Amino acid sequence: MYKEYFGFAEMPFSIAPDPRYIYMSAQHREALAHLVYGFNGDGGFVLLTGEIGAGKTTVCRCLLEQIPKNSAIAFIVNPKLTAVELLAAVCDEFGIKYPGGNTSVKVFTDLINTFLLDAHARGQKALLIIDEAQNLSTDVLEQLRLLTNLETNEFKLLQIILLGQPELRDKLSRPELQQLAQRIIARYHLGPLSKKDIAAYVVHRLSVAGVRREVFSSRTMCSIYRLSRGVPRLINVICDRALLGTYVQGKNGVDKPTLKTAAREVFGETEYKGYHKKISAWMFAVILLAISAVVFAAAYFNYNKEQTPALKENTVSTPQTPSPSLPPAEQPKPLSKLSNLGNLKRLSKEAALKSIFKQWGISYESGEKISACAQAQAHGLRCLNAVSSFEGLRRLNKPAVLKLFDGQGREFYAALTAFSNQTALLTLGTETKNISVKDIEAHWLGEYTLLWRPPQDYQRDIYPGGSSAVILWLENQLSAINGKPAQSSTNFLYDGELVKQVKKFQLASGLIPDGILGAETLIYLDKASGADIPALEDKNSGAAYGAKKY
Repeated sequence: MYKEYFGFAEMPFSIAPDPRYIYMSAQHREALAHLVYGFNGDGGFVLLTGEIGAGKTTVCRCLLEQIPKNSAIAFIVNPKLTAVELLAAVCDEFGIKYPGGNTSVKVFTDLINTFLLDAHARGQKALLIIDEAQNLSTDVLEQLRLLTNLETNEFKLLQIILLGQPELRDKLSRPELQQLAQRIIARYHLGPLSKKDIAAYVVHRLSVAGVRREVFSSRTMCSIYRLSRGVPRLINVICDRALLGTYVQGKNGVDKPTLKTAAREVFGETEYKGYHKKISAWMFAVILLAISAVVFAAAYFNYNKEQTPALKENTVSTPQTPSPSLPPAEQPKPLSKLSNLGNLKRLSKEAALKSIFKQWGISYESGEKISACAQAQAHGLRCLNAVSSFEGLRRLNKPAVLKLFDGQGREFYAALTAFSNQTALLTLGTETKNISVKDIEAHWLGEYTLLWRPPQDYQRDIYPGGSSAVILWLENQLSAINGKPAQSSTNFLYDGELVKQVKKFQLASGLIPDGILGAETLIYLDKASGADIPALEDKNSGAAYGAKKY
């Protein structure tokens, strides 16, 4: 209903497990890495657990996008089955024919064994995925373990991935399932998104749906985190309902009152009030604990003060060895909070953009006659406006403009021009300071703007199946990264093996492995092949992300 109103190509907050919409937080990247490791292993079980709506199924769908197309896949989504019913379901998924009305475990097992041996002879890997595996009975889990006994002299013929809620971990720790637990070669628990990830998650889904403008303001992100508790499925449902409410009201963007109304509709009035009572009780407990800590600290301080003279008589002073320090020129200026700086209102985006353009050797012209991105494009550069974490910026390794907020919620901007260990070099107005990353993160929701240099002939994102002269550049970049001679190709088509190579590169780089040649993927390709100027980190410092074969 609201799709045309906001200009979406498709609904951004569908709860369907579409791999294109997966936001690869650090947790999701690690979860996917565990699944990939398990699939490429020698067989056994892989365990992925998480709360309802944490994204387990979506991560698994993402895995299926990466594995060879000729793999034999069986996906069981309703595991409330007996052992015989499960074996029949496995046969159905693999396309194995069996006698009608068969109830013999041996017949099913022999047929599956024959199928797996044939698949192995054809060079196929067989994968069985069971969703909602916490519903499996002990007997069925034991039958699954017996299926992994099907093996050659070198490795097992069947790889099994179990997706389930946290209680699955408890079930597998029981003594009667000890043999199965010992066959788990990789396990990972997927938790909720962090507060920092929320904005990136929402912006990512809006972007994939075709809209890059600000639909949810920065101030609503904290509310989304609080209402959803970081659970992706709840974020989707709440945001979807909030967009509908915004459309009905004829507003341009989602505000806090609309978001709260949407949450009431999603949870129901009773559950919504109960949830807020829990939050209030939790806050009261935290405040009470803090007060108790202050009272205890004061009492402890007074006690120590009274005891100090007596203690001094029996204490031997030892000289303190000074801790090693940086040379004076490299010492960052102490700064505990950004809000301690004066005149935060005057630290404008224009000043920050000027600093970033200077890093590229370009003079920035202030004013509204020509936009910053248009000025960048005139010099062969492009703008990337996105949401990320400091780790994400470190990986991109490009100077960036950060959108920050002071103690009163007012926005201001700073130019990030260098990284060094746990500090960052920020230009705030006319001042340049080394500030700890932790202090910056307290005032940053992840929004940034950076400049990057696209390959020649690049116009827009290139999707699998597309055609562009950029493909020649891509083939040479991949060759350089893998230490192979440059290719003299005339192929402009982006498909087949080339898409597969890009997906592998994206996965190895921690990007969404969708095969799309967008800004981030092109920046990573450029950086990995050695072209990384200007950069946030010195390549010779050992901190920067260098070229990596995949």
